[in-house]
Amino acid sequence: MLVRAHLWLTGRVQGVAFRYYAAAKAKELMVSGFIRNLDDGRVEVVIQGEPENVEKMIDWCRKGPPHAIVKDAIMVYEDPDPKCKNFQIRG
Repeated sequence: MLVRAHLWLTGRVQGVAFRYYAAAKAKELMVSGFIRNLDDGRVEVVIQGEPENVEKMIDWCRKGPPHAIVKDAIMVYEDPDPKCKNFQIRG
């Protein structure tokens, strides 16, 4: 069974290599989706995979990498996308 979570993170989440650390963590947890910086300073993350691994990735995103300060995380669950097969770093 796959689940899909969509997060928007605020705080010091850009300029701290958040996307690159997240991609490494996603590979470790074998989840797919994407991460990208938004123009308003937030980071958007979509995570899809087995429920336990998605929850672990969500927990990691709420803390972030070294030097990041995640102040808030808004999250919704969505229907899984069967075309989502890998984790990508986007703009």
